[in-house]
Amino acid sequence: MSALRFDLSVDAERETGMDEAARSVQRGRLVVLPTDTVYGVGCDAFNAGAVQRLLDAKGRGREMPPPVLVSAKTTLEALAIGIPDWARALVDELWPGPLTLVLRQQASLQWDLGETRGTVAVRMPDHDAALELLARTGPLAVSSANLSGEPAATDADEAERMLGEAVRVILDGGPTPGPLPSTIVDCTGEQGRLLRSGVVPLATLNEVVAPMETLILDA
Repeated sequence: MSALRFDLSVDAERETGMDEAARSVQRGRLVVLPTDTVYGVGCDAFNAGAVQRLLDAKGRGREMPPPVLVSAKTTLEALAIGIPDWARALVDELWPGPLTLVLRQQASLQWDLGETRGTVAVRMPDHDAALELLARTGPLAVSSANLSGEPAATDADEAERMLGEAVRVILDGGPTPGPLPSTIVDCTGEQGRLLRSGVVPLATLNEVVAPMETLILDA
């Protein structure tokens, strides 16, 4: 079945598209959404079958679990434990935004994102449509909307070309600021460690944490 596509610049389509996307997530289907970096393909983070369908659609294995997007900074407390003070400073200063933090996950979480080894990668995107959908659905497992090995989609056409047959809804928010992805920082040790360079440069990260007498180490 071909995906339903909605133009978010048209008010009526936006409302219908958001409703359809939220229903699809609740039913375990995949949706494409714009973010502040590139387009993402997402699903209910707590639906293991949906997460597996996401990985299958991209051609990725369980050794590459998807990050989780949230609509509010406070959601982080429900998903992660042992959050260092310097990581909280990064959240306060740089969320919403293109920064993903890898933290130790709450042991009580009933989900299966893949081989996470007890961690979860979390981000709050700085994009009104993404935040609106997340507010309706709760945390979404979201990976870049592309086939494994292909460049990430920076518009809805590219996302549809690669994933149109695998998703139920495509929310077309126009071109994204991409192609740079979010910056990823490992926050599971005493010091932060850069796992992936992205939109937020290492120098900016260290400006935030330096007053706490720590530094984010380069990969």
